[in-house]
Amino acid sequence: MSAEGGGKAIIAALGANLGIAVSKFVAFAFTGSSSMLAEGIHSVADSGNQVLLLVGRKRSERQRNERHPFGYGRERFFYAFIVAVVLFTVGAAFSLYEGVHKIQHPEKVESPVWAFAVLIIAILLESFSFRTAINEANHTRGSRSWVQYVRRAKAPELPVVLLEDAAALIGLILALLGVSLAVLTGDGVWDGVGTIAIGVLLAAVATVLSIETKSLLIGEGVDPETQSKIIETLESVPEVDRVIHIRTEYVGPEELLIAAKIAVHHDETAAEIARGIDAAEEKVRARFPEARLIYLEPDIDRSGAQATTPTA
Repeated sequence: MSAEGGGKAIIAALGANLGIAVSKFVAFAFTGSSSMLAEGIHSVADSGNQVLLLVGRKRSERQRNERHPFGYGRERFFYAFIVAVVLFTVGAAFSLYEGVHKIQHPEKVESPVWAFAVLIIAILLESFSFRTAINEANHTRGSRSWVQYVRRAKAPELPVVLLEDAAALIGLILALLGVSLAVLTGDGVWDGVGTIAIGVLLAAVATVLSIETKSLLIGEGVDPETQSKIIETLESVPEVDRVIHIRTEYVGPEELLIAAKIAVHHDETAAEIARGIDAAEEKVRARFPEARLIYLEPDIDRSGAQATTPTA
């Protein structure tokens, strides 16, 4: 995922959400719709999400130092996790509370024309943001399905924006349905039902995002296919007999750590082994540019087994 692409999607989402939030609060002031209020809070939360994602991207660019020898790439994982756990959860909790309150104390929707107009405008703006995120994600998604992309993407910004925008569009449709039923039936309970549905939706998205970003935050390696290609590249160097075992971990969205124990020929000199290690590192970096940190430990093959990822 390119930094430029992710940033473009975040800015588009931020601009759309700020405009939508203002329009929703205006509509709430005229209609008293709890669905509209919940959606307004949701849009404010979404705007805060984008600000946090931008802050995380900026802080991750700091140079590594003695206290943080592997750099600050995980800042992006951390801020994405905060977005998932705090802001989405707050939005979901508020929506559920407001929905229950509205069902217990239903009120007639005032000035429904305002509600419908704002919802339609919001759907258009949110669709623009969602389309921008889809276009940017397609640059790196390849042949993967959207579910695979969200689960396997190492840069968290676009998956977060994609799920935010999808949840926002569905939430707007639920709000439109709730307001419509409340107006048609004259029963404000439907407005509360729509608000609860929005809360459930936000809680579900928060759960998915927190699980995926938590995995990145605590340390996630490459997929089995990529690991096999790394092993293949290392073993293509004449001085490397085979890879005994290997471990990988993303220390940032575009920075991969590779640590491997490699079997070398027992009759090679130290100089030959050093040249082989240098050649292996060069070939891996040429094929996997994100592999910026590579540590290779030479050893004598004693087992003849296949390369493994040790459990201890």
